[in-house]
Amino acid sequence: MLFPESWLRSLVNPAINTEELSHRLTMAGLEIEDTAPVAPPFTGVVVAHIVEVAPHPNADKLRICQVDDGSGELLQIVCGAPNAAKGIKVPLAKIGAVLPGNFKISKGKLRGEVSFGMLCSARELGLSQDHGGLLELEASAMVGQDIRQALDLDDTVFEIKLTPNRADCLSLHGVAREVSALTGAPLKAFDFSPVAVSINDKLAVNVQAPDLCGRFAGRIIKGVNAKAPTPAWMKSRLERAGQRSVSALVDISNYVMLELGRPTHVFDFNKINEDLVVRWAKKGESLKLLNGQTVELDEEVGIIAAGDTIESLAGIMGGDATAVSLETTDIFVEGAFWFPEAIAGRSRRFKFSSEASHRFERGVDFQNVVEHLEYISRLILEICGGQAGPVEDQIINLPQRNPVSMRVARCRKILGIPVDTAEIEKIFTQLQLPHTFDGEVFTVTPPSYRFDIEIEEDLIEEVARIYGFERIPDNPPKALASMLPSNETRRSEHDMRYVMADLDYQEVVNFSFVETDWESNYMGNQNPIKLLNPIASQLAVMRSGLIGGLIANICHNAKHKQTRVRVFELGRVFSRNAAVKDGDLTVANISQPLHLAGAAWGPAVPEQWAEPVRQVDFFDVKNDVENLFGKKAELLRFVAQPHPALHPGRSAAILLDGRQIGFMGELHPQWVQDNELVHAPVVFEVSVDALSHIALPEVNNLSRQPLVIRDLAIWAPVELPVQAILDTLALHQKDLQELDIIKEISLFDVWRDVKSESGERSLAFRFVLQDPQATLEEMRVEQCMASVLNVLVNAHNVRQR
Repeated sequence: MLFPESWLRSLVNPAINTEELSHRLTMAGLEIEDTAPVAPPFTGVVVAHIVEVAPHPNADKLRICQVDDGSGELLQIVCGAPNAAKGIKVPLAKIGAVLPGNFKISKGKLRGEVSFGMLCSARELGLSQDHGGLLELEASAMVGQDIRQALDLDDTVFEIKLTPNRADCLSLHGVAREVSALTGAPLKAFDFSPVAVSINDKLAVNVQAPDLCGRFAGRIIKGVNAKAPTPAWMKSRLERAGQRSVSALVDISNYVMLELGRPTHVFDFNKINEDLVVRWAKKGESLKLLNGQTVELDEEVGIIAAGDTIESLAGIMGGDATAVSLETTDIFVEGAFWFPEAIAGRSRRFKFSSEASHRFERGVDFQNVVEHLEYISRLILEICGGQAGPVEDQIINLPQRNPVSMRVARCRKILGIPVDTAEIEKIFTQLQLPHTFDGEVFTVTPPSYRFDIEIEEDLIEEVARIYGFERIPDNPPKALASMLPSNETRRSEHDMRYVMADLDYQEVVNFSFVETDWESNYMGNQNPIKLLNPIASQLAVMRSGLIGGLIANICHNAKHKQTRVRVFELGRVFSRNAAVKDGDLTVANISQPLHLAGAAWGPAVPEQWAEPVRQVDFFDVKNDVENLFGKKAELLRFVAQPHPALHPGRSAAILLDGRQIGFMGELHPQWVQDNELVHAPVVFEVSVDALSHIALPEVNNLSRQPLVIRDLAIWAPVELPVQAILDTLALHQKDLQELDIIKEISLFDVWRDVKSESGERSLAFRFVLQDPQATLEEMRVEQCMASVLNVLVNAHNVRQR
């Protein structure tokens, strides 16, 4: 929110400078994000009166002006502005003046005529980009007065950043109230006295939705002059607050909203054909708004209607049908209290936001509706004239203001300082919070404009803000230095991230809502969980897997000429599960487990001179998955299994203790082609729960005995998995004493004669043998290898090559 300092100081004027005022507000929780001068620095510019204008004898587009600058003598100024005319008052940069950009004014000659200065446009003074002509000043401007003083250009514009709970400060009055509490400066009292009622015209209003509108007030004012100019002081304040001047009636409404925080709406009374009705909209109804947008309505949006004609979107924006114009003569001014819950989020449904909805959805004062209506009425009558009718005020359903208690002992404990009770009472008084004190507990009744005070901590926050965070000493906390127990068999999510980073993957965070096609293509999910209000039309469903987002990350990087991408994500996936019940962290019928997924694309290793370029393959990523599981990798099994997202012959289910915990493989050629990728990414996705439990590390003595290495090549059926061979040998190691010296088995060669029709392939295994107690003799080694071959022949019908 923007506001000029001069406007704020007209309501409360503490004896502190701009910088200190900004600091005080920021430290009180009303962050001043930026301060900027209204105009850039310049000197030597005064108010001047053009007395005479004559054509330039040597130039058609130039004119010679005789200008009164207040010095008693007329100055000759050569000017080319199209609006230079006799009788107007404009800024004059005198000889010696310095304009923005360090542009110095000196005596000059234009086409043979001497010019003793320069008449200025708004752009030349740095006030706006308008350079179509001279900046015309008010007729009341005093000739010879410094222009900075005449236009109050030494003012500062504050940009305040408010947290959503501080709706009471979405107005100059609210900010002034805070400044008064912080500095003790007196707060200006507004004149809310009723205006004279000279007509008896009324407009009946029927509030049919007490959960939408708690209070509704309005009055008719007839005979207004909508063409009346907005006063310069009001127009200046509005412009410096970021509001564009439209017309007197609209400007007055915006002014009251900014000054008092009260959004009001002005209807053209002659365009209202029937009595007004405040109700919830009906499905199928529509309304053309003031911004020209036509919106489709439903039962969750409040409206103001006249019979069957919808006139306004309640608390958000007025309708175009009853908008005031320069031809308007009779108006109906409305001020109401709309419940925040009934307004919150409604405008965003229609892809826009308004100043009114921004305030109403946070909470607007419901007690001073009539007073504020009298205030805006007085401004309308003073500026536009007219005759006012009586105020019709309906109180339907106002919020309850329940007292909130604050224990002094609790306040001192939370703040860590012994705040005196007298100071707490002074703070509540400065904040205009009605309160009582029984010696131990303060009981505060929140005012009608403070929707953020509901619990004890809210009052403690108020004490801390006004007391001053800078006065609270920065003492380190005192705590016992005791070691907390840790579960060494449980791995945290951060540990998993560290492991993935060590494996050369970079973490990404994608949306939990994805495109519908991703679910059907990548996960085979034809019935995903749909969003009621997606942030984008294509992000319409919740993800049941993570790989869609990773593939999109790869595509994005590929389009930006990246040649190697390795990414991972740890996040929740969502699927239907009737067994899930409502709980603190669960939603009925929705399963939300954590998954970890990774994707690798491009060269297996970064390009370098010592390694040939080789694209990452299934086994590279399989090795990463095994490293991720650590010692539990011995229990992992990778079983060929199709998956909608993966290559039919290069995909596998990941099993742990016989239970499927994930999948991995190359991306399906169809999706590779659709995503315009040169190579197929290799992806995996596993359950975080399976990764969370790790085996306790075991310490073993290192043997001093030498290792013995033996190779064994066998012919085995093509359909026989290598893992089955390894599992068989591991099983028999427990039963056969000859095999207990096997320390490691690795497959180092696979070969098959493509011309052979035998259906066999050659598998070459390397065995590392060792006895921890004694040096192995050749006979024992031969017995071990013979037993290995015998076990494999009996179990799998293989033969030695």
